[in-house]
Amino acid sequence: MADNNSPKFVAYSVRKREGAKSVWTRIGAVFEHEDGLGETLLLDALPIGREIVLRVPQEKDEEKAA
Repeated sequence: MADNNSPKFVAYSVRKREGAKSVWTRIGAVFEHEDGLGETLLLDALPIGREIVLRVPQEKDEEKAA
């Protein structure tokens, strides 16, 4: 069971650009349910395009959230 205050994953909208690096924008986070049987995706913004990437939070993500 996860700590409810810490996200299991961070959600990013990824926009691919021709001839340049992709743009990653943090748009939300995933939290595990207390019973461990599901997860909730909370979005702070809507993605541009159709690709959402879920990544394990890194230390720098936690610092930005504080």
